[in-house]
Amino acid sequence: MSSLAIVNTNLHNNAPTEAPIVSSHNHWIRPLLDTVDRLRNLNVMKEGIQLPTIVVVSYQSSGKSSVLESLAGISLPHGQGICTRVPLVMKLMRNASPEIEIWLKYSDKVVPTDEDHITEAICTATDAIAGSGKGVSDTPLELYVRRDSVPDLTMVDLPGITRNPINGQPEDIYEQVSAIIIKYIEPQESIILNVLSATCDFSIYESIRMSKKVDKNGERTLAAVTKADLQPEGIVEKVTADDVSIGLGYVCVRNRVGDETYEEARKQEELLFKTHPLLSKIDENIVGIPVLAQRLVEIQAKMIARCLPELAQKINEKLDNSIHELNKLPTVITSSSEALMTFMNIICSVKESLHRLLIVGDVSDMHSSTRLADMLSKFSYDLQAEPQAATEFLMDEIKIVEMEKLTDYTCNQEYTTGYSRKMTEQGSFISAVVSLSKASFSLSRFRTVPITHLRKYHAELLHQAFDMKIRIKVYWPIVVRRIVDNTALYLQFTLKKLVDSQFQKEIVAELLNHRGGGDIVKMLEESPSVARKREKLKNSIKLLKESKDAVAAIVDQNP
Repeated sequence: MSSLAIVNTNLHNNAPTEAPIVSSHNHWIRPLLDTVDRLRNLNVMKEGIQLPTIVVVSYQSSGKSSVLESLAGISLPHGQGICTRVPLVMKLMRNASPEIEIWLKYSDKVVPTDEDHITEAICTATDAIAGSGKGVSDTPLELYVRRDSVPDLTMVDLPGITRNPINGQPEDIYEQVSAIIIKYIEPQESIILNVLSATCDFSIYESIRMSKKVDKNGERTLAAVTKADLQPEGIVEKVTADDVSIGLGYVCVRNRVGDETYEEARKQEELLFKTHPLLSKIDENIVGIPVLAQRLVEIQAKMIARCLPELAQKINEKLDNSIHELNKLPTVITSSSEALMTFMNIICSVKESLHRLLIVGDVSDMHSSTRLADMLSKFSYDLQAEPQAATEFLMDEIKIVEMEKLTDYTCNQEYTTGYSRKMTEQGSFISAVVSLSKASFSLSRFRTVPITHLRKYHAELLHQAFDMKIRIKVYWPIVVRRIVDNTALYLQFTLKKLVDSQFQKEIVAELLNHRGGGDIVKMLEESPSVARKREKLKNSIKLLKESKDAVAAIVDQNP
């Protein structure tokens, strides 16, 4: 039978306790608790994986510290204001030896202490974490207690809730403490131990309100009722009516008074609930520190047993994702030869991509011919665009006619055909100018143009200017097409030459001429952001692998 199966079997056994507050389940709960503590020490929670945890919350001065003292058998800080200013992770470990071992862990420090100096050591460590003032911090302090009279429990004691800052506390002390409490009690894996004073109305307790916010039906909330000896009236009704929905039930306790030893306190507690006229009416199964210890051990065991399989699955999923993310990162380059090889692979890859895009044309809308055609079409359009019409038709041609008289521009058949066709309007145009009958004349290629300004020129000059105008008009489209064709041909030739030969040769030569390829190594150095991501993933993978091994060891364990 596996350890997880033993948990569920033993929870239904009613074996007597070995000592006043020692659970009978220590022999099988300890391995489970060690596994959870191991995961907590590995800080697996920073990977977003929650662990089964008993979280102790209360309003300030409700007797929370006294309850924890009774469970651990050691003294904790007391005084005005908030005594607990940081999450105190109390790890109680039963040991067969009568010798007590106590030590603290924080900020990578291990601080051994003893019963006489534990309070001072906790205060010193708290000051180191949260400062010497009255402020709080969510950075935990770990307290380890190994002795023969404690139950195997791990609990997180949180700062007590206070509405109004006192004695130099920060103005937003309530908000700070509330945020810490919600952070710890919100995960579904958390078991909430709500410490309530019998002297107060449970329904107005701030810690109850916070508990119900994250655990509406109280399915993972247990209440420890303190100071029952100070306010015995009505306590039976409070714990039986359950007006505040404490799903895991109540346990009424008596706090240690004055200089009582813990053994004396337990005897007085037992006597109180047996002999007091009101308190004796409470069911004996829900009174006393030993009962509270037993209930916490049982609830803790159930939660661990329930969570471990799902915990293993979450760890595996996180591990697989982290490995996948790490494998997606570029290979780390460790030498100049690797850098050169990697760079050459990049060059070849870019060359191949350029060849496909610019020459082969694998992707039609990206192919250079397509884009080149678009650009040259616009170029052709711009070249052929009609210039702003001159205010005086033929005047530019008249000024240059002496230079260009009777000069042929091309032997292109298209030119001669176009020229002959357009010159048929020359006679009509000259006649209109000379006849003085019209102020304008309509030409097929020039729209309607004014002609009165031309009557001062001799007809022969007008013939020559008109001839020049038509020659230029017909010749220009041929020139444009020639320019566009030659440009396209040159660009295609240059691109092919660049991709096929010059690209790789010139880039590599340029880089190698500088410090023998040192620039390549520098260029391919990993960016700081990628390096940080790689290191983070490596640390995460290491942590998750260790966590996986820890969980697997207990899940697969057989007695």
